[in-house]
Parts: sequence; structure tokens; C-alpha cells
Amino acid sequence: MSDEVSADVCVVGGGPAGLTLALLLVRSGVSVVMLEKSPLLTREYWGEILQPGGLAILDQLGVLDAARQRGGHELARFRFVDKGTTVLDIDYRSLPPPHNYLLSMPQRNLLAALLDAVRRYDRFVYRDGCRATELVHEDGRVRGVVGRGATGTTVVRARYVVGADGRFSPVRRLAGIPSGRRDVFDFDVLWVKLPATERTPPYAQIFRDGGTPLLAYPSWPDHLQLGWTVPHGGYAKIIAAGLEEVKARLGRAAPPYASLIDAAITSPADLSLLDVFAARAPRWAAPGLVLTGDSAHTHSPLGAQGINLAIQDAAVLHPLLLAALRDRDEAVTIEEFERLRGPDIERMMRIQTMQARGMRSGGLKGRLARLFVARVLSRTPLFTKVTREIVYGNPNIRVATDLFLTPL
Repeated sequence: MSDEVSADVCVVGGGPAGLTLALLLVRSGVSVVMLEKSPLLTREYWGEILQPGGLAILDQLGVLDAARQRGGHELARFRFVDKGTTVLDIDYRSLPPPHNYLLSMPQRNLLAALLDAVRRYDRFVYRDGCRATELVHEDGRVRGVVGRGATGTTVVRARYVVGADGRFSPVRRLAGIPSGRRDVFDFDVLWVKLPATERTPPYAQIFRDGGTPLLAYPSWPDHLQLGWTVPHGGYAKIIAAGLEEVKARLGRAAPPYASLIDAAITSPADLSLLDVFAARAPRWAAPGLVLTGDSAHTHSPLGAQGINLAIQDAAVLHPLLLAALRDRDEAVTIEEFERLRGPDIERMMRIQTMQARGMRSGGLKGRLARLFVARVLSRTPLFTKVTREIVYGNPNIRVATDLFLTPL
């Protein structure tokens, strides 16, 4: 079966960036068709933690409460513990309310809340289970997308196509834009979910103990999420030594959870590997096309930035797309997105690279450096500035609610 639909904008990818942007656009009177390759929201997603900067955008958009009602954990602190010594302790409760916490929430809960909100508008059409396979070109510009799925082919004709389809973006590839991959990190992350216990603390922490660093935090509804850093490209060698060896090394990395790790992990299927890299596409826009979120820039999981950056991207892109749809010189307008947002992205990439070096540097020298940060640098204005960047991203980004046709 084949059909054809038309809209002002076709958004490819129903993740945080795509759905947030779609809701902003339809509330501003723009018609949107969304293509999402996954037929279900129940699949596993990497990101779960929202920083206050992302929470503020969702609150301004009116979906934060609906997402929270689906379930999540408030995390009051973020700690980095090096062989029993707390190197870093960020107390989120000391920040100005109401967004003075980290929110650990399954990404599917956030996506479901966004999708429920945007589906209230007749000018939104959602095609799930539909993968973008071709860009439609006319008069030297992108004019739409061909999507294919189990039910047939959909041709979407649109004045603008937004690639919000992730770090391995098919839209970016179809447009001939390189990913701009940067292998600046020497680690991947092995994700593990364990049953939570009554002793699971209500905060996120990184352990630097008897092995490589490991992140631990409560995961809704009743799990403990572990993210263990392993040498980049080296997991095959580790698992080749056997599951028991993996469990032993995990236990050494997080001593408080060693017995839980040993009891709960029974198969390699309980482990999930994330290839960690950074990327920034050399250009984010082409005539009729713009990239956003992970499609334009990819980040490591350090500092829980992925979802927050994607949501803030949508808030920045929203008024620019509206202007491009009105303006004859629309290419100049949409290229403003990278000019405005690029410096924020570069700063976060530098911060994440710095975090990785400090967190993973081994030996006595590395540990002494981390202790120096804890005792001296953490009291300096520079440390405060970096911390605020991690917590808020660009604090000046706001939802352009004045462009909405309906009140919140």
C-alpha cells in the first residue's frame, strides 16, 4: 500500500528532540507529519536522566507534570566517589526551585507524555513503524521524505524536513552530510539493570574503586541502573573471559552492589553495550532540511546531557523554523540554528572531554589530581561555572510561548 501526505514540516524521528519540536510547531499553527521507525514506545532507550535545564523547558511547554505522573525518581545529589573519598558532591536541593533535582525517568514515559500532548492537534500526523529511506528533491532543495514500513510506503511532501533521527541518522546520510564523528573517548559503557533494594540511595553517583569508573542511580520503577565504563572496543575481550569474570570486575568497580551484581546477572543478555563517541556534523542545514539533536551532534553519557541538549535544541529551532516558513530567504534563517546553538554544543563537548580525562585517569597521579579538584578547584568560580553549564546548559533558552496560537 502507498499513500501521500503533505505538511508544512516533516519531522523524522520521534525522540525527545523530534517530539518536543513537533509540539512547539503545532501549537504555533504549523502542520507536522512525523515518521518514527519504531512501532512501540516500549523498546529500551539509553537516556533516562533529565537535568534542571531540560526540566525547565518541559515545564514551560506544559508536559513535565504529565511525564512525571507516569513515574520517575527525583535524585537530590550527584556524587563522584574515589576509593571511598567523595571527590565531587553536587547538592541539587541547593539550586533555586522548582527544578532543583535530577529526574530519573524512563525515556518512554517522557515520549508518551509528549506524544499524548501533540496528538491533540489535528494538524499532527504520526506514522510509526515507518523508516525514512529516501529524500524527495525538487528545484535543488529537499521537498519531502519517502518512508517505508510494514504497511507500505508513505510519501511526505513538506516545505521543510527535520532530521531528528538519532546519532546514526538516516536523514543525515541521505543528505550526504558526514557525521563528524570524533573518537575522543577511550571508553564504552556497559549498561546493567538490577533490582533495587531498600539501601539504594536517592541520588546518582560514580564509583572509582577497584576497577574502571561506574555510574549508579535509581531507575523507575524499582531498579538500579549501572553504567560501567570499559575500554573502547574492548568489550569482546572482556566477555570472552566469561560471564563470571565480567560480574567479578563489575563487583570490584562498585563494592556496595557486588552481591547484588552476582545474584542478578545470569546471562550476557542482561548486559547492553553503548558505543561511546562524540560527533558534530560539519553542517546542520541544507535547502529544505535541518538536523537537530543527536543527528546534528552526538555526546557521551557523561553528565546526563543527551535528552537535555535535544530538548533545548527544539526550543531554539522552533522560532527559526517559523520564520523560515514565512521568509523567502529561508536558507539564511535556518542556518541561524547552528550559529546560535553551535557554541553551546562545543562547550559541552569540551566539558565532557575534560570530565572523561579526570574520571578515567589511572594511578596515583590521577587520583591525586581528582583530590586536588575536590579540595581546591571546587571552590573556584571556574568550577562553579562548569557545574552550572552541566546543570542548566544554556540558561537563556526559553520556550517562545508568544508564538503559540493557544494558551498553555
